[in-house]
Amino acid sequence: MHDDAVELPPILQGAPEGLEFRKLRKRILRETRAAMETYAMVRPGARWLVCLSGGKDSYTLLAALIELQWRGLLPVELLACNLDQGQPGFPATVLPDFLTRMQVPHRIEYQDTYSVVTARIPEGRTYCALCSRLRRGILYRIAREEGCSAVVLGHHRDDILETFFMNLFHGGRLATMPPKLVNEDGDLTVLRPLAFVAEDDCARFTRAMGYPVIPCDLCGSQEGLQRVQVKKMLDEWEARSPGRRQVMFRALTTVRPSHLADPRLFDFAALDPAGPLLSARDAENPTDPDRPD
Repeated sequence: MHDDAVELPPILQGAPEGLEFRKLRKRILRETRAAMETYAMVRPGARWLVCLSGGKDSYTLLAALIELQWRGLLPVELLACNLDQGQPGFPATVLPDFLTRMQVPHRIEYQDTYSVVTARIPEGRTYCALCSRLRRGILYRIAREEGCSAVVLGHHRDDILETFFMNLFHGGRLATMPPKLVNEDGDLTVLRPLAFVAEDDCARFTRAMGYPVIPCDLCGSQEGLQRVQVKKMLDEWEARSPGRRQVMFRALTTVRPSHLADPRLFDFAALDPAGPLLSARDAENPTDPDRPD
């Protein structure tokens, strides 16, 4: 990546020239492209709504997509979108100024979901579920209005892992954020191209580029969240065994239904040397031509 800085897209101009940063940038691009290829995210000629919160993850997402597009590796049209949710003190001019300066096509939408969430959720309860539901509905509407076929989010590898453990510990199911899904109405695809990218890489990239990161003052400001607790647990595991996050994420991509316990995913009844076993109902009622089904 020995690019002439003048030729780079504005969002990448001024990038550090050191070897470590070049390796970081190359790794983020490689992993982003790998996720898009693995999960067949790209339909040439499509228009993507790239959701930009102002956090480190969404900045990394936007920069990676723009660079891949600039290199001719992402044949889609990009529209950046920020949803200003009306949090008190939110620096409303930061993202419009940044996107204009970086010559990135964008749309800024103002919807006061903050008042709705704080009015409906009792003090001490977490805002995340309602906040995300309201935000998702608004982004879907914007995508339709803008002729976009995909809503692109900045969730990374660590978000996916944390969601898996939250579902495991609190939801009683093996599930997480999928890298790609179709919404309930069947007209939009939700994509997470950073699915293979580590959170720490996003932080390092954004910090090195000097992007104006905006902290979340709504859900991100609450203490005692289940996600915060899971993140601390994963941090401790990673500190004791470096690389454990990557190993656990690899497990999510290498699922063996026959070695779990869900009979809806694997036909355990057929696993018998003598042939399929009878169900409890059939065992009590052997086949009888006169027995009604």
